[in-house]
Amino acid sequence: MTGSVIVFTRTPRLGAVKRRLAAGIGRMAALRFHRLTLEAAVRRLACDPRWRTVLCVTPGGYRWPRGVPRLAQARGGLGARMARAIAAMPPGPVVLVGSDIPGIRPAHIARAFRALAARDVVFGPARDGGYWLVGVRDRTLLVHLFDNIRWSTAHALSDTVANIPPGRTHALVDTLSDVDDEAAWKRWRDGRR
Repeated sequence: MTGSVIVFTRTPRLGAVKRRLAAGIGRMAALRFHRLTLEAAVRRLACDPRWRTVLCVTPGGYRWPRGVPRLAQARGGLGARMARAIAAMPPGPVVLVGSDIPGIRPAHIARAFRALAARDVVFGPARDGGYWLVGVRDRTLLVHLFDNIRWSTAHALSDTVANIPPGRTHALVDTLSDVDDEAAWKRWRDGRR
């Protein structure tokens, strides 16, 4: 059964993306970074035949790239939007990734799908305590998986893991850096992870 990869993102618009990053490096530089990492992630992931790639965008109407299916993000908080995007995919395992992960490669996604062959949920931890990837093989886990998460904090991953029902299993795959603020952007710019 083919899995689905959702690239979860905002439409690249000045002032509407990477606001914490923009506070440190300026809105135009933040927009350039967002567009660069989004386009690189989609190019790398969408050409891999091992899965289908879907771009899940807010607000809707974003037209790049051609040939990659798009899904508009639902209304609501981040967790509700993520859960609805995952639930909207065809049968099979689903992996959702952020668009601000410069180091993401198809090998990372392949490892996540391999982990889902033996576990119910998979996470790609981010260096800041959050996660850049979440995947499920059973959609019933979505009911409370993203409830009461302290998003954009060092607790996001541990909060989400705590929501996994008893008896269900999870795995952690590669730790990558997401770029949310100026310090992370400088590490990326300077080639440090």
